[in-house]
Amino acid sequence: MGIFSRSSISRKSKDGMKIIATAFFGVTFGFLIGISFPSLSITKVSLPTNFLPSNGISYIEEKGSAIATPDSHKSWSSSKSNDSSSSGPIDKSKACFYSFNYYDYCGTFTNLIWVPSNPRGTERLPPGMIAAESDFYLRRLWGLPQEDLTSQPRYLVTFTVGINQKENIDACVKKFSENFTIVLFHYDGRVTEWDEYEWSKNAIHISVRKQTKWWYAKRFLHPDIVARYDYIFIWDEDLGVENFNAEEYIKLVKKHGLEISQPGLEPNKGLTWQMTKRREDLEVHKITEEKPGWCSDPHLPPCAAFVEIMAPVFSRDAWRCVWHMIQNDLVHGWGLDLALRRCVEPAHEKIGVVDSQWVVHQTVPSLGSQGEATDGKAPWQGVRDRCKNEWTMFQSRMANAEKDYFKSLKVEGSSNSTATTS
Repeated sequence: MGIFSRSSISRKSKDGMKIIATAFFGVTFGFLIGISFPSLSITKVSLPTNFLPSNGISYIEEKGSAIATPDSHKSWSSSKSNDSSSSGPIDKSKACFYSFNYYDYCGTFTNLIWVPSNPRGTERLPPGMIAAESDFYLRRLWGLPQEDLTSQPRYLVTFTVGINQKENIDACVKKFSENFTIVLFHYDGRVTEWDEYEWSKNAIHISVRKQTKWWYAKRFLHPDIVARYDYIFIWDEDLGVENFNAEEYIKLVKKHGLEISQPGLEPNKGLTWQMTKRREDLEVHKITEEKPGWCSDPHLPPCAAFVEIMAPVFSRDAWRCVWHMIQNDLVHGWGLDLALRRCVEPAHEKIGVVDSQWVVHQTVPSLGSQGEATDGKAPWQGVRDRCKNEWTMFQSRMANAEKDYFKSLKVEGSSNSTATTS
């Protein structure tokens, strides 16, 4: 028995040594084989889903192999590998198989989508899921989304208002049909007092104290937010509208091909520009005569291609351009009227004044009361000074931007320079 036991122990020891030796040899052989092959990279493949199983797998292409890769995918892969701001949708440091459910076989989440034509920042989203535009349509908190809207207004009108002009705004709103979305920008912070009007319950109210309509427009009327509306009215609060009808106005704008317009101003009131004065014998006018020396060209402002900023109306396309031209820090909009022509072509044909639908400018100095007395100046005077300074700054920025642009093209000057008045 003792001899049998010793021989058994001896055989077990030898077997264990064989196992250890075999394992060591296998590990070493595998290591040598591994480092002798080129590194692997992941290649994205787009194939019709009907050619793939339900858990279709993107393949791994060995660098230098003879496997063909579509040129579009090669260029995509190359462009993404050179993108210093992002590693792209695929982490190429992992040699794993990627399935269409976005989980690789290493157990980590990887988004395979990259669409360069998507809006900036959304390249990793499938195009069908991108909602790039919005609107001011009110929706319910219950029910089905597709049943929310009983109507979808085609036009938008905004008023920048204070409570003292409440009755006048009520009269204005009643001139706009249900085909208009109403937006009120409240510069005095008083909103609840407007609840006495039934229309106010369906209006959009945005309240920020002591701001101008151009400050509001830059921040709340982005072209993608108002893209559902064919025309956008951006009006002051002190307009008399007894002789105005919004639907008739829209008809005339379409008839005469106006991209930027305003209603004519009643000539009995003080006027700054002859261009905006109502002509009693016309539906629309697009050109006028001004004081000697005011117009360097009869097709340039203020003799043509010009409306004021108190009651402008923009087409959807024109507003997209104008919104980008509004300077973020210049809140009064002075100088903008002389530059509107840059957003339509030919401007002297697509900018005009609608004479048969006119308004009265009541010249209520509401902005002045929102200022502060400084350096011995009255509040209104400080506001006025800022307006004039912004006008100069706007003109300077436009001239410099235009100069820099043509300089980059190595062109000396341009006939499209900003018009000035004496």
